[in-house]
Amino acid sequence: MNKTLPFTFFQMHPNMILLEWQQEPSSGLLQELLFLKKNVKEHFNGISQITQGYCSLLIQWKDAITNLSDIKNKLIFLYWSLDFTSIPEKSKHWNLPVCYDKFFAIDLELLSSKIKLSKDAVISIHTQSIYKVYFIGFLPGFLYLEGLNSRLFFPRKESPRMDTPKGAVAIGGKQTGIYPNQSPGGWNIIGNTPIPLFDPNKKNPCFAVPGDTVSFYPITIEEHQLILTNGNPLSYLKEKK
Repeated sequence: MNKTLPFTFFQMHPNMILLEWQQEPSSGLLQELLFLKKNVKEHFNGISQITQGYCSLLIQWKDAITNLSDIKNKLIFLYWSLDFTSIPEKSKHWNLPVCYDKFFAIDLELLSSKIKLSKDAVISIHTQSIYKVYFIGFLPGFLYLEGLNSRLFFPRKESPRMDTPKGAVAIGGKQTGIYPNQSPGGWNIIGNTPIPLFDPNKKNPCFAVPGDTVSFYPITIEEHQLILTNGNPLSYLKEKK
């Protein structure tokens, strides 16, 4: 049975096991990971955290693992007992305002020149796409989004900036993303959203979860400022179920 499993086991730490799938990221694999993650939480005791990646689940126990073989067998049994063909998709769609004004879009001119598209064309293509949230990291609230139009693919910077602004909307390689806080970053900045992506004081610090979809709509720099000074900027976040 182990030979036909789609994932392999690695004990990364005395209290951590990594399940890694040897396949390309996809919407189907994402649903499988989320469904298995949910069921592992329900069927195993002593788990402190499960971290999901593009093609992996990192399962962390509160204490050191003393029965590795038993845990592996239980994980295998659980995996084969699940019906992945009828996973209910419970997701939301979020439409975020983005200002593509040159004040924020400090790399837009260079990017558009290199990929031989006008700045208006870059903005149009960027806002027409629907992006899937695959997972959240490397910063709290940083959404890893899949779905960037291949016409906008552009390499990350060779030397990262040390002060990428909060809310920066950027392109790096085959992905687009949003910096939830000021931080170092090597992606190419094409705009900025005034919507806060992470609030540690809320029960759900990030409004989006893996499996949700995201799109962007353009706003003016005046509208950006208005949203920033509004007492409830999340009211400008357009949610569609």
